[in-house]
Amino acid sequence: MEHDYFGLVGDYWSERIEYGDQDVEVVLDADADGVSTAALDIAATMVGELELIDDELRSAFVTQLDSGSSPVVKFLDVLLDADLEQADEIESAIGRESGDRQIDALRSMSLVRVDLRPDADEPGDVFAEFEYALAPEDTDERLVASIDLEREIVDVRFEG
Repeated sequence: MEHDYFGLVGDYWSERIEYGDQDVEVVLDADADGVSTAALDIAATMVGELELIDDELRSAFVTQLDSGSSPVVKFLDVLLDADLEQADEIESAIGRESGDRQIDALRSMSLVRVDLRPDADEPGDVFAEFEYALAPEDTDERLVASIDLEREIVDVRFEG
């Protein structure tokens, strides 16, 4: 199958996308036999609107700060409160100082990877995963947000 944006759709497509000061790896994982052109079109639109989706997800992360058990709070607790060897790198990665350290950390995270799965094309299916990190070269902790094809959040998880 050939697509206008992705070209020949096989098992794997990858490209580096730059916007703002971020360099994001975007991966399309699709079996040509199990994916529709409409789903590929949605995936291509998501690639073109990465910055907008990134902003939407970061806003959703902020709403999770009120829940002490949310994956967002766990992610920030590990990075901001622990005596990690990378404490200096984490502090220098936080490029803002509004007085709210959690908000500053969320705004300073890097979007490092987006996985697109156009074969998961039903509402509620994980169509795309957005992987975030603070000081990604120095830390292994990741915050991963999964969205469906309608950009609704399906899941947010902390990977440490």
